[in-house]
Amino acid sequence: MKIADMNWMQIEEYLKTDDRVVVPLGSVEQHAYLSMAVDMILAEKVAVDAAEPLGIPVYPAIPFGITPYFAGFAGTITLNVNTYTALIRDILDSLKRSGFKRIVLVNGHGGNQPAQSAAAEWMLANPEVKVRFYNWWNAPKTLAKVREIDPTSSHASWMENLPWTRLAHANSPDQRKPAIDYQRYGVMNTQESKEYLGDGNFGGWYQRSAEEELEMWNIAVQETRDILEGPWC
Repeated sequence: MKIADMNWMQIEEYLKTDDRVVVPLGSVEQHAYLSMAVDMILAEKVAVDAAEPLGIPVYPAIPFGITPYFAGFAGTITLNVNTYTALIRDILDSLKRSGFKRIVLVNGHGGNQPAQSAAAEWMLANPEVKVRFYNWWNAPKTLAKVREIDPTSSHASWMENLPWTRLAHANSPDQRKPAIDYQRYGVMNTQESKEYLGDGNFGGWYQRSAEEELEMWNIAVQETRDILEGPWC
């Protein structure tokens, strides 16, 4: 259930019987022909879909993350690493004050990895609270299904081209893009990156069938739900 659909009294009542909560982590950045908010949309949706049967509240996704490599693309917002990790610590402090003791950060963006280190460091000072950092898109079963369908799938490919992220006014090509050279890309500045990536897709099919999309998504939801259920010690 979404925190947006609850009031503070309902949260207080929930905390009498359960102390789990989910915070999705996103990013606003280029995704080729898809929404700029892909990472935010998918992190929140997979969290909500996974948590709903368990009755666990899910916060709105944190929209902004760490994405300096896309800074050359119009509309991208990137946070300083220190800003981002400070934000994560403030969020964890707030959740602890409310009474949450088991917290899952469902991450939708690779650049947000510093949040994992920040959470681990935070737990040193708060050993009574468990924090789990979870990348939904590269969890073992989900990634295996993605690779089964298209081994070169990556950023802005079909695995992110879902009904909730595609734009009616911007159709994706019906083709497969060669995978980028990650070694070259890793040392490019923002302008070089933009020129090299072209539309922004890192490689793979731009779109696949609705059946393949749903099959992958159902695996991702179940795998996320398993994380919420534990183990917690």
